[in-house]
Amino acid sequence: MSHTGAATLLPEPVEAIPPRPRILLVDDNDDMLVILSLVLEDQGFEVAVAANVNDALKLIASERFDVLLSDLQMPDAGDGLTVVSAMRHSNPKAVTFILSGYPQMDNAAKAILLQMDEVLTKPISPDLLVKAINDRLRLGAHSIQRKEEISTILQNETNATISNWLQRVEAEPEVISVRLTAAERTAHLPALFHDLVDRLRNPLPLGTRALKSVASEKHGLLRREQGYTAAMMVEESRMLQVSIFETLQQNLHKVNFSILLSEVMVIADEVDSQLAQAMTSYISEAKTDGQSPQP
Repeated sequence: MSHTGAATLLPEPVEAIPPRPRILLVDDNDDMLVILSLVLEDQGFEVAVAANVNDALKLIASERFDVLLSDLQMPDAGDGLTVVSAMRHSNPKAVTFILSGYPQMDNAAKAILLQMDEVLTKPISPDLLVKAINDRLRLGAHSIQRKEEISTILQNETNATISNWLQRVEAEPEVISVRLTAAERTAHLPALFHDLVDRLRNPLPLGTRALKSVASEKHGLLRREQGYTAAMMVEESRMLQVSIFETLQQNLHKVNFSILLSEVMVIADEVDSQLAQAMTSYISEAKTDGQSPQP
């Protein structure tokens, strides 16, 4: 027996509801966390909150997010950069925002912006905040530039850093009055940079006595022969640290911010250690000469 009549109507497919974008909100101000959470949830976002860097890092390691919105200072300056670096590593497609209370940031902001997608100045209206997030979600996250080890940066920039240091020294003739050729003035620096790069790549526990440097001992003896005073040697070392940190400043966009502070401490310790060893040999030579070290 055949059946005729209207064709069977199939139910229309139900459109899948897209998942709500997930935001990680990081701020050590409890009031700010509550207010921003309510605003963002009301605009259709799913919000997870963290009141400090450690909590933020735990969430980043265990969950997936589409957006990071982090305060820059919690409570230390640059804490937000640590969170951004972690998010870039674990969730490279997440768009990242830093909230800063400083309308005018220094030159480092250019490098910072290469780490994240946008810096928003506090206070910001809820409408502008939501618009900024939605606009960036449509564009997607910035591509991540490959990071370099600080040791590699200093190795590659050794000659440029030495040149920078020499310009500083030659610009202060009243501070370092001994006349030397550029080759004589900088003769000790290639070995120092070699030792510095090696220490960064083979770190010692903080507080450990730095390795003995034969080159530094020879440098102290040579500076004694060249007529340097102890004060001149200290000033040279100070200028060297400034030049090294300026090199890092110029290469901030290549640096992993999560390890920057610890490696800066290593750099300062190594340069100071080499100065101390050079000064020891300088003073020993002065005593052998039967003279008191010149201040």
